[in-house]
Amino acid sequence: MVKIIDVERNSLAEEARIFPGDTLISINENEINDVLDYRFYLTEKKVKIKCKRENTEYSVSIKKGEYDDIGLIFETPLMDKKHSCKNGCIFCFIDQNPKGLRDTLYFKDDDSRLSFLHGNYITLTNMTDSDVERIVKMRFSPINVSIHTTNPELRVKMMKNKNAGKVLRYLDVFKEAGLSMCGQIVLCKGVNDGEELVRSMNDLSSYYPALSSVSVVPAGLTKYREGLYPLSDYTKDEAREIIALVDRFAKEHKEKTGSRLFFVADELYLKASLPIPEGEYYEDYPQIENGVGMLRSVSDEFDIGIDDVVERLDSIDGKRRVSIATGVAAYDTLLSMSERLMSLTDKLEIKVYKIVNDFFGHSITVSGLLTGVDIINQLSGRLSCDELILPSSALKADEDVFLCGTTLEEVSSKLGVPVATCDNDGFEFIDRVLGSSENSRI
Repeated sequence: MVKIIDVERNSLAEEARIFPGDTLISINENEINDVLDYRFYLTEKKVKIKCKRENTEYSVSIKKGEYDDIGLIFETPLMDKKHSCKNGCIFCFIDQNPKGLRDTLYFKDDDSRLSFLHGNYITLTNMTDSDVERIVKMRFSPINVSIHTTNPELRVKMMKNKNAGKVLRYLDVFKEAGLSMCGQIVLCKGVNDGEELVRSMNDLSSYYPALSSVSVVPAGLTKYREGLYPLSDYTKDEAREIIALVDRFAKEHKEKTGSRLFFVADELYLKASLPIPEGEYYEDYPQIENGVGMLRSVSDEFDIGIDDVVERLDSIDGKRRVSIATGVAAYDTLLSMSERLMSLTDKLEIKVYKIVNDFFGHSITVSGLLTGVDIINQLSGRLSCDELILPSSALKADEDVFLCGTTLEEVSSKLGVPVATCDNDGFEFIDRVLGSSENSRI
């Protein structure tokens, strides 16, 4: 049963006289406990809704389109509390957060429902056999799984959860049911790399095509690791060895099946001082949200979008001066793109600033973990521009606030310039630099 906090005006639910404050009990006699139940059973064209108002139960029937919503609003998107993580992973980023951040940044979620709703990766350790049976019944996919290793004993060690090895059997259940999966391996130096990585890739290749892609990414290590499992960053040579190993295995898999299956994160190429592969390498970019091929995708989109820039430059009055702040990882890519834009006209002046991550530590180079504090500290007194462009990935999804708690408005105020955000998209980059994007602006 789930509490209804509001009903949309002029909706099917309002027409059926379902009121805010009522409790949703079932749909077509199927009990509703969370968003998965709700979405699955609501797909029927005719639904019988059982609700409770105070102490009285009542039912209404609604005819609708197969995938139409009926207008009920619940307290949370999950219609339930998030399921917290039961693991103690040796590489957990949340354990490496400094003190004093907002409370939500210390909550570890491992919720299968978020995998389907938002693409979150789950470890499977929070799931029961009944949870798996429900997923199979509802045919939810893809299922994004943080695998890390297929060695059951090593998985228990890495996750500090006695069930971490046993739940790998769920991969077989999903495969047999014909569900689609995506995998992730977070590499920890001296733990699950080398021969253990070879073992994992060999084992996981047997799940193809049900397992459609696997990303290989290095563990993110902040400077706040005191008392945690001793881990260190990969050197340039070690990163090159990992890339060579994965590429060799992926090439063999592609020759057999037509797909690489295994993809290395951009971060490892940067650590190895190797060029990012061409677009064909990433096939249909199945792991782009994991930082795999992100830089190549942005560059290729920019290459397409730059073709019509000359015509659009006529709309710029005078000279447009833009500053761009980004993390170490994306700096060279954005600098190259900016220089190409400036080579087309004297109407643009673009300065790109590399923000070193003092907040979490210099080994953290991705733009998504930039903080307002570092941006303010490193750009104060340096800007003379019409607008400062920042990566939208560094902000909370539903609010203009950085991980450190600084708001976009505070950054704009302290630096004395208007601030805008830009998505990880080459077309959006051009729009924002030219001042024609409708993305958020402070």
